[in-house]
Amino acid sequence: MLSSGALRAHLVGARLAGSIATSREKSLNRYRLFAAGDPRALIGLEPAGDWSVGDLLGLMGERCGVSADPAHISGTDVIDPDRTVAALNAFADRLGEAAGERSPVLIGTGHPDRLTGFYGGLADALSAAGCPVLTPAYGMSIDIMTRFGVRTYNLAYVRGVARMREPGVWGHLGEPEIHTHSPLPVRSALGAAADACGPLPELVIGDHGWVCGAGQLGFEAIGLADTDDPALFVGQAEGRVSVVVPLDDAVRSDYYRPLTRYVLNRACLSQ
Repeated sequence: MLSSGALRAHLVGARLAGSIATSREKSLNRYRLFAAGDPRALIGLEPAGDWSVGDLLGLMGERCGVSADPAHISGTDVIDPDRTVAALNAFADRLGEAAGERSPVLIGTGHPDRLTGFYGGLADALSAAGCPVLTPAYGMSIDIMTRFGVRTYNLAYVRGVARMREPGVWGHLGEPEIHTHSPLPVRSALGAAADACGPLPELVIGDHGWVCGAGQLGFEAIGLADTDDPALFVGQAEGRVSVVVPLDDAVRSDYYRPLTRYVLNRACLSQ
């Protein structure tokens, strides 16, 4: 089993935590958008409180370890690896509870090229433990606003992990997947599950709009978030998101494999 010390060293070495690639400018811009109520930063969350940029800096400093100094406006962001390890422990503990209860789960990502392997490992282990891994709305077309205007994508599942695809690429794993922060995919999936009168998830696992969109609708959600994703941490602070793991969500996909092993071992789900 990977020790917490070895995990911490990996996080820093792979720049999943410690000094990360996410720029301070990008994070601050997202905080300004969030404070202004811009849907691009809210990603499905409807904050109960008024969050200023200063409030967000304080929250992100507490939850991630980024600098809370408003005068720090450039350079790269920093995530405290000890906070990442602690959050991964909580994440794993919740997975273990779900497995023990054989809870239905829904898993989705806005980072399919980076994180499908991480989530796919969780889906495989949860399924083996008897948890129904739900795949509602498979193939559904969803219109999503992008910087190029509204684009229509299809909801697909790979290894039990939902993600968005360009129309017409079914079954071609080498085709590029769609990076999105939108909450529309999880809303569509949950709506389809309800309409089919099938099981609803007792736990939603993912990132971006998958977590915020589910949490806003009252579903328990846990996930991963970078320093430029304040919505997940606000959702956690306001009680609509259970666990958020602070880390860089856009490094090489193989760098997340030790995290999968660590989480599954701690959750007693290793296969």
